[in-house]
Amino acid sequence: QVQLVESGGEWVQAGGSLRLSCRPAGGSMNGYAVGWFRQAPGKEREFVATISRSGASTDYADSVKGRFTISRENAKNTVYLQMNMLKPEDTAVYYCAARNLWTVTPDPGRYDYWGRGTQVTVSS
Repeated sequence: QVQLVESGGEWVQAGGSLRLSCRPAGGSMNGYAVGWFRQAPGKEREFVATISRSGASTDYADSVKGRFTISRENAKNTVYLQMNMLKPEDTAVYYCAARNLWTVTPDPGRYDYWGRGTQVTVSS
C-alpha cells in the first residue's frame, strides 16, 4: 500500500508557473510509474502526464505539451510536475497516482494508488 501526498498547488495568475510535488507518506514509490491527473469542477478526471519508474519514458496530454514537464528524483522519492505558461483552463484539483508496473499509461483505471489532490487556481 502506497499513500501519496501532493503539494505545491496555489493561486497564480495566467502566464505564471507552479511546481507540484508528489511523495509517499511512508515507504518508497521508486518502483512505481507515476501519473498526474486533474479534475475541474463539473468535469471528469483527466490525464495530464506520466513517467516511468526509471524516468526514461514520459507522456503528456496534448493540452499541456510544451508547457508542463514531469520528472522524478528517486533519491528524494519525489515526482514533480513543473507547470509553465499556466492558463485559466488549467484550474483544477491535481492528483498524483502510482502503478506498480514500469510502463506508462494515460488510463486512470490502471493506477493503483492515489493522493488526495492539491488545488491549482489560475486567474485571468
